[in-house]
Amino acid sequence: FYMLAYNLLFITSYTHQKERRMRGINMPKCKITVIKKNYFPELAQSYCKNPEVGSCHVFQEGFETIIDREAYFSMTIPGGLCSEAWHAISHYVYTAIQGGSLMEGWMNRKDVMIACCNDGVRPVVFKIERIDES
Repeated sequence: FYMLAYNLLFITSYTHQKERRMRGINMPKCKITVIKKNYFPELAQSYCKNPEVGSCHVFQEGFETIIDREAYFSMTIPGGLCSEAWHAISHYVYTAIQGGSLMEGWMNRKDVMIACCNDGVRPVVFKIERIDES
C-alpha cells in the first residue's frame, strides 16, 4: 500500500512539476539551516551508554543545504542530513517544495518553520524555509 501511495504521489508531483515548467513557473526549493545545537550532559549521564557522547557530530551551526523536488523524491536522505533529522523535518520540506505554507499562524513568516531532530540528549535545531524562484 505504501509503495502504491508513494508512486501515485510521485507521478502526480512529477506531472504537476512538468506542467509548471511548461508554463514557465519554477517549483520552490527548500533551504535547511542549522541554527542551534544543544547538548544535555545530565541526560547523557543518566541515560546514555556512553555518557561522554557530546553534542551532535553530524552538524555544525551554520550548515546549509538546499533541497529541490528531485532530491526529495530520490528515495535517499538528501543534503548530508542524518536519518533522525530527516525523519523529523521531511514533512516540512515536502510542504515547502510543493509551495505550501509551512506553519502559517505559528511562525511570523508562513514560508519558515523552526524544528529540531528527535535526539533528546543532543538536539539540533533547523530553520526550514521555502525558496520561491521566479
